Amino acid sequence: MSDTTQLPDVDPNVQSRLEDVRGRIASACDQADRPTSAVTMVAVTKYATADQARSIVSLGVRDLGENYVQNLQQRAVDVGEHHQALQADASSDVNDDLRWHLQGHLQRNKVKAALPIVTMLHTLDSLRLAEELEVQVPRVLGEEAKLPCLMQINCSNESQKGGVAVGAARHLAEQMMELGHLRLMGVMTMAAYGVDADTARRTFARCREVFEEMKKFGIGGDDFRHLSMGMSDDFEPAILEGSTIIRVGSALFGAREEAA
Repeated sequence: MSDTTQLPDVDPNVQSRLEDVRGRIASACDQADRPTSAVTMVAVTKYATADQARSIVSLGVRDLGENYVQNLQQRAVDVGEHHQALQADASSDVNDDLRWHLQGHLQRNKVKAALPIVTMLHTLDSLRLAEELEVQVPRVLGEEAKLPCLMQINCSNESQKGGVAVGAARHLAEQMMELGHLRLMGVMTMAAYGVDADTARRTFARCREVFEEMKKFGIGGDDFRHLSMGMSDDFEPAILEGSTIIRVGSALFGAREEAA
């Protein structure tokens, strides 16, 4: 694309919501006596329109999340073209790359399709998946490559929710650490849907405790530093409990029916 390519206008609703979310992040960080730079916001584009997803990139967000590999592939092409146009625009100062986070369950038969796109996998939840990644990462990304991963832990104890049981997390992590093509960089959890802030915070506190215990036992070494906790409705209590990555969708793009 040429330098004169006309880029779509930024959606003013997305801009306003982004400002609101950033304000909420700053307020929670102030309350927790943490710098705002300690928290990375992943913009979850699952229910965003194409224009909304392009707008969030135009507004400077570089960490984007999807739940399903097929959607990730489609979104990466569309948003990637827009990002390239921004980079080619002579009046733009866009230099940094997009970072794609896969935060939905990854089926083993989708691993090869996901690997060329994913910057970080948030849902490493079984040894079988870890072993498939160990086989495919060098094949797809090169022999020296390591995939940044977070272990998903079911800290809300919901039977319908994915993730490793709290009591099994450290042992499983020790097994995963023997695999040379994974970088275990922390843990991820989700609070139960629709619970109040206090209940969500207890879930996040439990995850932080598990994270700190794993860190005490040397899991992940210096790489082990991320707590992916908190979404649109509950990222403030997550930040108060030490979250370093929050995953925000509806607060940026509107409710599902609004974004559809």
